[in-house]
Parts: sequence; structure tokens; C-alpha cells
Amino acid sequence: MHPVLKLIHSRANDAGMSGTGGGTKAVDGAPPMFSAAAGRTPLVLDSPHSGTVYPDDFRSICDLATLRRAEDTHVEKLYDFAPAMGAAWVEAHFPRSYLDANRDITEIDTALLDGPWPGALATDARVLAKVRLGKGLIWKLTDEGLPIYARLLGVGEVLARIARCWQPYHAAVAAAIEAAHARHGYSIHINCHSMPALAGSHATEFPGQAHADFVIGDRDGSTADPALSQRICAHLRACGYSVDYNHPYKGVELVRRYGDPAAHRHSIQVEINRKLYMDEATLALDPAGTARLKGNLRSLVTMLLATDPR
Repeated sequence: MHPVLKLIHSRANDAGMSGTGGGTKAVDGAPPMFSAAAGRTPLVLDSPHSGTVYPDDFRSICDLATLRRAEDTHVEKLYDFAPAMGAAWVEAHFPRSYLDANRDITEIDTALLDGPWPGALATDARVLAKVRLGKGLIWKLTDEGLPIYARLLGVGEVLARIARCWQPYHAAVAAAIEAAHARHGYSIHINCHSMPALAGSHATEFPGQAHADFVIGDRDGSTADPALSQRICAHLRACGYSVDYNHPYKGVELVRRYGDPAAHRHSIQVEINRKLYMDEATLALDPAGTARLKGNLRSLVTMLLATDPR
């Protein structure tokens, strides 16, 4: 067990806290930070960045409107049909600017902390580049480069966020994939995201880039069979969308951690351009765009349910 998770587990036992898996509440009565719906098919979908529950202990200096621009707004609504089709669904309720479930717990900007971090720190150059952009596990900067805090965060504060948000969310995704794989001998995990029409100055290594309608990422074929990823690309192109593959988004922690195509565990990140379904300034859904997009996403899910990638 990672030293940080071991420390969290020890503290939770000392405090007599119950687990928060399945969206249940801890004994302190805090609201659940995710929800999950069990599936009956090989397909698992998760939305780690569409949460809108801003905890009281966030204490950001940004106003809510600024923070909300970091959300993958309305992604959970785009796929709300999927559980009825038998797909497992896991959804974060906490916002990514509070804690980014698509980052590893080693991706810590120590300059944000009031003391030494008790666990290992990331060393991969690409990961460190994201941390320097202010996009580690705990965000330091918005996509526009605005500071999120005017204070140092306590190490215990960050550990508490991991215990309340990251750990149970990842446990739920892992359990859903394990159950799908056990039932069918393979699993297809779709990590659901949205992206702005234009990349912000501190969002990626490609600031200002105009995004395609969709970006499909499998970390250069390491988290899913590239043939499956390309089948998704072809399906979306046939629906009339522009699609990029592994650029500028290859997929991050949730596909890296759970994708193992050699073991028939396929994890693919799907990024949707927000201009297709919403007004990025007001965050309001566009009814016509949303209806068209949801219809095409339903057809994509139908195709995946009929696909055995073995």
C-alpha cells in the first residue's frame, strides 16, 4: 500500500470512520462525494471532473464562477442513459479544482503545503510539467493561470481530501471494472470528459489550441487495444464529428491505472468539445446540440456493448 494511503487508513481506523464506498456517508454525516451504479455488461463509464459540490473547507480565493470553468460541465447529463443500458457508472460530486481524481497521489506541488509530504513524489517529466502548470492532485492555478489559494494547505488537509474523495472514487472505479471483467472475461472502461473549444494558458502543454469535436486517448495504445480506440474514432467520424487521437490528450491516471489490454482490460479517455452542447460563458446547455450529441453517444455505447475486443 502507498505510504500516504497507509497513513490515511491508519487515521481512519483511529477515528472510527466507516468507509465511503458506494456513495455512502461517513459517520460524521458528511455528504457523499461520489455516486455509483452497478452494471451488468462489460462496459464501465466514469466522470471524474463534473462534480459541483464545493466543500466548505475549500477556502479558495476564486469566486464560484471562476472555479466552475474548471468543471467538465454537464458530462454526467450527457451519459445519463448509460446505466439503463447496463453500463456501470461512477460519478464524482467533488470538483476537480478541489481534488483531481484523474491525478495520482504522488502528483503533489509541495510549494502548496505547510509541511513535508509523507509519501513519494512524482518523478516523470511529463507529470512534473503538469504539476508546474498548477494541475497536480490539488490544483494551484486555474486554466487561465489564476491562483486558487492565498494560503498554504495543511498536509493533514490534503490527506483528508484524499481519504474523502480520491480513495473511495478510485475504489469504486476499480470495483466496477473488476466486476465487469469477472462477468464477461473482458472490460471496456470509458473515462468521460469534456474540454473547452480553446485550451487555456495553463490547461495543457498546448495553450490556445483549438480542439477537435472529440479527442480519444489510450496513452499511445498502452491502456487499450488501438483497434478498439480506432473503432471509436471511426464511429464518431461517421456521425459527422472531427476526431483526434492521443493529441493533445492521451489520457491520464484513471486510464493509466486501470487499463491493461493484455489482460483484456481496456481503458479509453473520451474528451468532448463543450461547444457541441453548451454555452461556455454561461454554462447553459444548448438543447439542440445536447440532443444530437446524446443520440450519437447512445449509438456509441450501443456499438461498444456489441463489441468483444478479444
